Amino acid sequence: MPNQEYSGILIYAQLTREHYIHTVFYELLDKAKELSKKLGGVDVSAVVMLKKGLIEKYKESFQNMGVNKVFYFEDDVLDEYSAEYYSKLLTQLAQKITPEILLIGATNQGRDLAPKVAAKLHTGLTADCTELDINDDGQLAATSPTFGGQLMATILCKNYPQMATVRPNVFKVRTTDSYTDTEFICCPTDLAGIEKNTQLIEFTKTIENTINDLDTAEIIVAGGKGLKNEKGFELLNEFAKSIGATTAASRSAVEMGLAPQSIQIGQTGKTVRPKVYIACAISGAVQHTVGMSGSEYIIAINTDKDAPIFDIADTGIVGDFFEIIPEFLKNRH
Repeated sequence: MPNQEYSGILIYAQLTREHYIHTVFYELLDKAKELSKKLGGVDVSAVVMLKKGLIEKYKESFQNMGVNKVFYFEDDVLDEYSAEYYSKLLTQLAQKITPEILLIGATNQGRDLAPKVAAKLHTGLTADCTELDINDDGQLAATSPTFGGQLMATILCKNYPQMATVRPNVFKVRTTDSYTDTEFICCPTDLAGIEKNTQLIEFTKTIENTINDLDTAEIIVAGGKGLKNEKGFELLNEFAKSIGATTAASRSAVEMGLAPQSIQIGQTGKTVRPKVYIACAISGAVQHTVGMSGSEYIIAINTDKDAPIFDIADTGIVGDFFEIIPEFLKNRH
């Protein structure tokens, strides 16, 4: 159990480049409320870094989602993410308010920020978690894949705050009315003596990022090693395009060089929750299914009638992808 001075759960609220609150914050918030109940109803608070004058834009969102307190730092230099600035301010806040638990989304930014803050606070960090719970001793039990996704390890942090990062789309957001009279606390932006070692010169959104937006895709078509070669993935892409879907891949397909790691689904890739997930030539090992089992409707195509993917599929097609999809495309045209 922590000392008495540690209390509450603090969540880092990341803002996107378009100045929206990143969806992973809402996912973490929902889970944090569950954890709070198991800790006796402690406060669930947020911290956000933003440009001067922007906090009014977000107040209603924080209130409607039931956040008890919002600590915010506002300064024009915070408009662009800076590892040096953000880690300094978040560390200062954690030292002042001493949260029992500090949660950060495992986005590109979060994966950069979290270890820096953990190091400054001399505490541990469980990264890329897929589950969070409170054990019988009141400690944060954070579950994360290890050994290349072969095992799931539940880890306890010896020091406080207990820190964890969680992948986007791991937790669902329940759209319940939980309006709270949120307290907004402006924190001093003390950046004296902090040297900024990096500067963003230009940001260019790549075609890959634009097309393969797996976080928000409603239909995903994923290919496995059973697609065999580049022609197999060309056929997969054609199929995906014909139904307005986004393309994804299993780890095996990525390791074969058939697809980029950025579209990998599974324990060591992305976690997705589309309305429809079509698994093509994917056997369905747990390393893959943990990343897509939350999909609303799962369709599986595989030549092996005993493939594990059929155990979680809503609709299963036993057959050859290279025979089924060309026939589908022919009839569609």
